[in-house]
Amino acid sequence: MSLTFFSRQELAKAINNFSPNSIICVGGFGPIYKAELSNGSTVALKYLDSNAFGGFSYIHAEIKTLGKLRHPNLVKLLGRCMSSSGRFLVYEFIENGSLHEWLHGQRGVRDPMALPWETRMKIVKGVADALKYLHGLQRPVIHRDIKAGHVLLDSNFEAHLTDFGLARMLEPSETHLSTYINAGSLWYRPPEYLFDRASWATLKGDVYSFGVLMLEIASGKPPSSMDIHPSFRLRLPQCAKKLVAKNMHMDLVDSRILRQKLNEASVIEYFRIALSCLKYDPKQRPKMSVVVQMLNALPM
Repeated sequence: MSLTFFSRQELAKAINNFSPNSIICVGGFGPIYKAELSNGSTVALKYLDSNAFGGFSYIHAEIKTLGKLRHPNLVKLLGRCMSSSGRFLVYEFIENGSLHEWLHGQRGVRDPMALPWETRMKIVKGVADALKYLHGLQRPVIHRDIKAGHVLLDSNFEAHLTDFGLARMLEPSETHLSTYINAGSLWYRPPEYLFDRASWATLKGDVYSFGVLMLEIASGKPPSSMDIHPSFRLRLPQCAKKLVAKNMHMDLVDSRILRQKLNEASVIEYFRIALSCLKYDPKQRPKMSVVVQMLNALPM
């Protein structure tokens, strides 16, 4: 699947010559714009300054991985533009913004009350399906930066995983790869990334990050929060383990979710799946294909 090449002039025109009013968010390497192309289609443009540290490797990774992949729960990379003054990556536009905004009520327009339990389960299953696809490829892809900010929601609240700038492909015979950095956002990193001196990445690292995301989606709390439960001044994963051990699963559920619509057996199984992804030993974590099976078997 080849990418479309765009001229800098066309893309600059599509965002009103870099108008701040066209910016929808600012990523780690620069702003992301909402743009209307000359053919009338709406896209998202990620602009990377030519002097941005790590920008070239980021673009290379996005094109090498996302540019070749197609799945309903992955954001599509449509094209690119390379110039001496900067680079653009052109993506499909996802209407409802990021999951992070909805969970934590950011930008003043996202209402967490619009995410009932059923919608959150749809989002969890969508991300799980995307990771199952990535990990099951002939050359498996490790995303390395799973987090709520990298999950976009369309008008039907279907999840679309994005941001493959840190992603890497494995050879079929490889179980891990060495990297020069411990990639990913701090609160989603598995313990082996944090405490081992060697910098390396595995598919099971993605599984751990997904487990953290599951807890965040269900609780409505960011992983760094220590305000989960008055009995435990612990961050989200550690607090979840304590509450589950005491059969206090329902205390973990976001207070903005209507309790009368919850199936307690489903909630208990949901947190069991999440904590299985958070096993300290990577070998004890399930594969994403198994996680998908377990999620699909949740009682209604």
